Amino acid sequence: MKSKNKKEKFPSELRCDLVSKDWVIIATGRAKRPDAFKEKKRVKVKKNKKDCPFCKIETQEEPKLVYFKGKKVKLNNGKIPKNWTTMVIPNKYPALVPQSTLRVKKEGKFYQKMDAVGFCELVITKDHEKHFPQFTIKETKEVFNIYKERYLELAKESFVNHISIFYNHGLEAGASQPHPHSQIITTPLIDVDLSGALSNAKKHFQKSKNCIYCEMNKWEQKVKERIVFENKYFAVICPFASKVAFQVIVSPKEHLSYFEKIGDKKMEYLAEAFRAAMIALNKGLSDPAYNFYLHSAPCDGKDYGYYHWHWTILPKTATLAGFELGTGMEISTIEPEKAAEYLKKQLK
Repeated sequence: MKSKNKKEKFPSELRCDLVSKDWVIIATGRAKRPDAFKEKKRVKVKKNKKDCPFCKIETQEEPKLVYFKGKKVKLNNGKIPKNWTTMVIPNKYPALVPQSTLRVKKEGKFYQKMDAVGFCELVITKDHEKHFPQFTIKETKEVFNIYKERYLELAKESFVNHISIFYNHGLEAGASQPHPHSQIITTPLIDVDLSGALSNAKKHFQKSKNCIYCEMNKWEQKVKERIVFENKYFAVICPFASKVAFQVIVSPKEHLSYFEKIGDKKMEYLAEAFRAAMIALNKGLSDPAYNFYLHSAPCDGKDYGYYHWHWTILPKTATLAGFELGTGMEISTIEPEKAAEYLKKQLK
């Protein structure tokens, strides 16, 4: 049925993600005020420092890497130094274990399985309470430098084809320990989400000879409706087809396929942009639970020059229900344009 009033705004929109080809629903008909998301209080589980395994770091596995205020600390026979600010340790309870061989088996006619080969590491920051929104640029850069260093080291292994770096904050985001820590997990397989993004980015590049992410970034810089923050090398953007309310992408402005190849100067600009994103979300949503993760070209030796690495930050602003789980189509109750405008104000 056609509307009599041609200017009448439809109560909701379907928006397509150019890379994944997924559709999301921007439910403007039941949209909330941006500041209404502040009212949702996350479940805070406080654990005494005396009971925290990361405050008792000597009880953990021997560290792989230790930093103190931006500089690497030499380990003395695996001894943990008193002065440290960030440390990488093996996960005591790994989902995957390193092994030089990878056995692939079939079960019956259809099923296939292989050994769960890989590394599981934790990146621990020393302060029990302080997390990314409270970090300085230097502290943020230290963590990202460690991500890069471990990425380069782990990528040398023949059974490592994909390296996942992610962070969970808050019980709703899957953080089992309240002490701030990131995780690095390697797998011989490339995950489905990244695999789909690689495939679609390649198709676009073959057709247009342009990077799809670069084209989107240029458009965002032109319209300036969804940019939260930008500096010389990076942009913080609420994506056009945001999967959740206040989703944020931190993306290089120039075409870069491999996160691990970033230079020291640009790392500082990345730390500045990432910190701005975290401060805006923390202030605007009153310390929400959140996840963030890296999408970078795989380290399997193939050429992924058409891809464009970036960090995705997903605040827990809603709970997935039957529709989202059954259709794979997320519903966001605020337009990305309004989310970006609101987050931008938090930085003033």
